[in-house]
Amino acid sequence: MEFLVNLDVDDLERAIGFYTAAFGLEVGRRFGGDVAELVGGPTPLYLLAKHADTPAWKNAAQHRHYGRHWTPLHLDFVIDDIDMAVEAAVAAGAELEQPITTHEWGRLALMADPFGHGFCFVQFLGRGYDEIAD
Repeated sequence: MEFLVNLDVDDLERAIGFYTAAFGLEVGRRFGGDVAELVGGPTPLYLLAKHADTPAWKNAAQHRHYGRHWTPLHLDFVIDDIDMAVEAAVAAGAELEQPITTHEWGRLALMADPFGHGFCFVQFLGRGYDEIAD
């Protein structure tokens, strides 16, 4: 099985700039003027241009907005150097939402992209999650 990651953004070119600068991804293909495929990670990331205030789905009462929002799904990016990753992401326009924390399994940075999506940087230490697995 393969999975794809899709992110709604209100400004496709700005999103391409952010995700290529912050994560070192590259534009793979474009599908018209509203979708860009970014490659270079473990799975393609598709940026979907969707205007703010449009319905999230057909006949939805909830409309898209790109201020910081909560969703039960977010991306974790496993990296080797969390300090360097946070620095690059912040320089590209991300926000570090609280100081980096250290746990038995590794270090964690809670972040937000410029489009309101939360994401995390994870730097495993020792045996990673196996440090706390039953």
